[in-house]
Amino acid sequence: MTPENDEPRDDGETGTAPLPFKYRYKYLHKYGDESPRGERDEEKHDEKEGDDDGEDKDGKDKEKDGKDKDGKDKDGKDDDKKEDPKAKRKKVIVLSIIAAVFILAALGWLLFYIFVLSKRETTDDAYVQGDMVTISSRVAGTVIEVDAEETERVHAGQVLIKLDPVDANVALMNAEGQLAQAVREAQAKMQQANQADAAIPQRRAQYEQARDEYNRRHPLLERRAVSAEEVDSGKRQMEQAKAALDASEREAAAAHAQVDGTTVDTYPAVIQARSQFRNAWVNNGRNAIVSPIEGYAARRQVQVGQRIQAGQDLLTVVPLSDLWVDANFKETQLEHIRIGQPVKITTDMYSDVEYHGKVIGLNAGTGSAFSLLPAENATGNWIKVVQRLPVRIAIDAEDLRKHPLRIGLSTDVNVDTHDRDGRVLSDTARGKPLASTNVYEQEMGEADQHAEEIIRANTVDATPKPVPAKRGG
Repeated sequence: MTPENDEPRDDGETGTAPLPFKYRYKYLHKYGDESPRGERDEEKHDEKEGDDDGEDKDGKDKEKDGKDKDGKDKDGKDDDKKEDPKAKRKKVIVLSIIAAVFILAALGWLLFYIFVLSKRETTDDAYVQGDMVTISSRVAGTVIEVDAEETERVHAGQVLIKLDPVDANVALMNAEGQLAQAVREAQAKMQQANQADAAIPQRRAQYEQARDEYNRRHPLLERRAVSAEEVDSGKRQMEQAKAALDASEREAAAAHAQVDGTTVDTYPAVIQARSQFRNAWVNNGRNAIVSPIEGYAARRQVQVGQRIQAGQDLLTVVPLSDLWVDANFKETQLEHIRIGQPVKITTDMYSDVEYHGKVIGLNAGTGSAFSLLPAENATGNWIKVVQRLPVRIAIDAEDLRKHPLRIGLSTDVNVDTHDRDGRVLSDTARGKPLASTNVYEQEMGEADQHAEEIIRANTVDATPKPVPAKRGG
């Protein structure tokens, strides 16, 4: 194929018209345009010139804009130069005041941290704690009555649970009979001692009579006024009377060994029977289970008809008037905490109430040290963890009265450590009981009173009454 057939000839210089293409499809495939190369080149040249003209125009426009902007800038600069010095001075003063405020705020925050925040220790790992008195039965029995429910207030000595009293009543009646019998046996022993004492003069009189008869007959034997057999008989009677006197004295001594130095109340058998009666009386009273303290009932685990054993947990009483907070501080926070430092306490229950308290002691060990399975750090296979030590904080009683708390509530505590002269460990022992109750002493008092009544009822007048003289016919 000839070149003229592939590409159109450009005869623009000679002025002749271009030849037609023989293969139109091939041309379009190669050049993508139906126009001849000359026309295409002219169009490109025109586009180029148009772009140059546009750039020139744009450049001129930009220069004009720039001039306008420069003119504006210059006008602005001129305006600044023309600005009032008083306004400029005012702007400087305002900026200086703002800077001074920020500097003073930063300085105030620094001073607040140095004198306040650095002398306080806070933690939210703190919880309300208190005594939880577990009520249990001291005797076995069947529950016939429950007199307290959870959330209810109970008083010291109030009956909470009653057991079936049949078995205890029977045991009490047996103990009462044994005490009465022991009292009468004690009186009988005392009378036996008196009887033994009364027998001694009689035996002594018999001995003296036999001795006197022997002494009278013995000299007559030499004179042969009496027979030897009669003298021997008198001697044997005297010896028998002597032996009877000795036996009587020993019987009296034995009788007195049982009763001397005692009374009916202090007689050993009476004391033993009285103790058994007291035990039976108390056991009979223990069928009514009472509360030892004031508080609120919680965690009831007993039902009517349930058979319970001695020592089984039945109910819990919580005295909400005596609560405290155990705050678990990190070991890095304990350096300046001392006993007696004031504490501010807030709770989630009363978000707008602030409680007041004071540090009353630091625990003797961390929680991990007293855990069921303490960590064995000596093995070498361990990870260092910052430990926490419980710090006990007493809560003001008046605050508790106004806004009661519950055991287990979470709190935030803030300890004021300004005063660091206090003790870390307590150096004095407690001078009074931590808790006490006298409800059980009442049971013992009633038992002793009833035992005294039984003893008096079975004590008889042992004074011998005079025998009336017989009237002559």
